[in-house]
Amino acid sequence: MTVSTSAEGVSEDRRPRSVGIGRAHAKAILLGEHAVVYGAPALALPVPQLAVTARAHRSGRESDGPGDVSFTMAGSPPRPMATQASDGLRRLIAEFTAALGTDAAPHLDVTVDGAIPPGRGLGSSAACARAVVHALADLHGREVTESETFDLVQTAENVAHGRSSGVDARTVGASAPLLFCRGEVQELSIGCYDLLVIADSGVLGRTKDAVELLREGFQRHDGAQERFVQRATRLTEGARRALADGRPQELGARLTDYHDLLRAAGLSTRRIDALVDAALAAGSLGAKITGGGLGGCVIALTREEQAGEVIQQLHGAGAVQTWVVPLRGLAENAL
Repeated sequence: MTVSTSAEGVSEDRRPRSVGIGRAHAKAILLGEHAVVYGAPALALPVPQLAVTARAHRSGRESDGPGDVSFTMAGSPPRPMATQASDGLRRLIAEFTAALGTDAAPHLDVTVDGAIPPGRGLGSSAACARAVVHALADLHGREVTESETFDLVQTAENVAHGRSSGVDARTVGASAPLLFCRGEVQELSIGCYDLLVIADSGVLGRTKDAVELLREGFQRHDGAQERFVQRATRLTEGARRALADGRPQELGARLTDYHDLLRAAGLSTRRIDALVDAALAAGSLGAKITGGGLGGCVIALTREEQAGEVIQQLHGAGAVQTWVVPLRGLAENAL
């Protein structure tokens, strides 16, 4: 089996051990959410400041079969979300056992601890799944390729979210920003060195509801899907070029334009719009909702000297927490 080159990969010592540890991190969609499942490109960024660690060990109890596992999730995620997560992770563990031929007999105890708030469009479920995959690999002393990791994470994601685009599964293990288009993935060039401020609205996003709302809108209006996808494609491609060429004002404008596209489709909320407006009023170059919609987070492209004012205004408009992602740091990991 091919050796994994992931930064979140398991220990070089491949002997089975008493406790396996795996890690992953959050992600944010820059542009392209929703449209990516219809064939449009999407730009996604790793958010290494928000990390997840999973620990797996054999409990000593006899197992009832593949997927027999006890989960402990740090924090207090909403009960339906915790149920979805554990169902997806149980499926993942069963698939891991089948794919890698590991011993299914021992009952497993898995603890997942991380700083990614669930249901905010930051890839919490995918990051947890990736961390668990690498914890299991570490526990069993096995190598997993990036392709195998992706397939296993998608197993859990499809349980949690239905059909998944794969953006989250890729980006929560990436070290650099990524371009997604029709199943192909490549690293992005970065020529902008400003800051991205992520603001948590404190309201759970509703990805499944947003997907259905968008689909219903497409069905009601002839040509709506084609217009949405074409507009999203133009904005995302413009943002990709601006990011690479070092044109932050243009990049910011494309962010705001994409927010307007999602808002027109009914995927924003008053709280989210208030956060976008506050960021722009405080001097951000652009701002938008990020992720599935109907709640979640806002991202704002901001010059370093304006970041303090932007963060203050975001909290004043209802943000419950904020994080700063320097594009310069991501650029150092990009091609």
